[in-house]
Amino acid sequence: MGDHVARGEDFESKAEKKLGGWGLFGSKFEDAAELLDKAANSFKLAKSWDQAGAVYAKLANCHLKLDSKHEAANAYADAAHCYKKSNTKESISCLEQSVNLFLDIGRLNMAARYYKEIAELYEQEQNLDQAIVYYERAADLFESEEVTTSANQCKQKIAQFAAQIEQYPKAIEIYEEIARHSLNNNLLKYGVKGHLLNAGICQLCKGDVVAINNAIERYEELDPTFSGTREHKLLADLATALDEEDVTKFTDAVKEFDSMTQLDAWKTTLLLRVKEALRAKELEEDDLT
Repeated sequence: MGDHVARGEDFESKAEKKLGGWGLFGSKFEDAAELLDKAANSFKLAKSWDQAGAVYAKLANCHLKLDSKHEAANAYADAAHCYKKSNTKESISCLEQSVNLFLDIGRLNMAARYYKEIAELYEQEQNLDQAIVYYERAADLFESEEVTTSANQCKQKIAQFAAQIEQYPKAIEIYEEIARHSLNNNLLKYGVKGHLLNAGICQLCKGDVVAINNAIERYEELDPTFSGTREHKLLADLATALDEEDVTKFTDAVKEFDSMTQLDAWKTTLLLRVKEALRAKELEEDDLT
């Protein structure tokens, strides 16, 4: 490892000398870029990620001097992927610079991919607000490039996090929109009942019984097959339990569904919120009687 670091530092110092000297017609930047590329590779072999990231950022600068935005954008992305292993903040910063260059040269698909990567980094850090911002940017670009599957993946993340931070109307709107669009697609229509269930669970979190029942009616109209599904039965049973303020009925409905189709952590968390609110209401009324 030490050998690789020494070689990397040697290549980097030679590159610095090139950049500090005289060169004709940008040749010094070309020569320096070649040396920096070798330096970065050596640092990667040594798993010295911070050094590799810093050298790729210098390489990006050389490419910008040579007016090669595409190469510079790739170098910033390489820098970000090295920093990802050691320094999330720097990784995000380099991905931002990569995205800006790709947007400049009209490579929207690449920009979308790296916006999604930034979102994933914020997700790892549990910074859901920022994750939502970048998943939204990625989704917009994927949509403009007609990469529907990737756009939908990003939108589902936005809805998931929006619900987690109690932005239920936003989550509902997204799940309903994905369900509508999926109905006309043979590959995606089987997922519709899942999207409608997610939207319905977010409706339950708002605690408005009238709005929940209206939503269930809308979902029946949207997808005539929905009323025959267990997802529909669960929502209808939970709406009734909420209307009757019956915690036991609510719990039984969840258990029955879960015994056939295991609920994921996201659904379980949201349904627990609804149950806790229902229990609090029940206790409040017990106190009044």
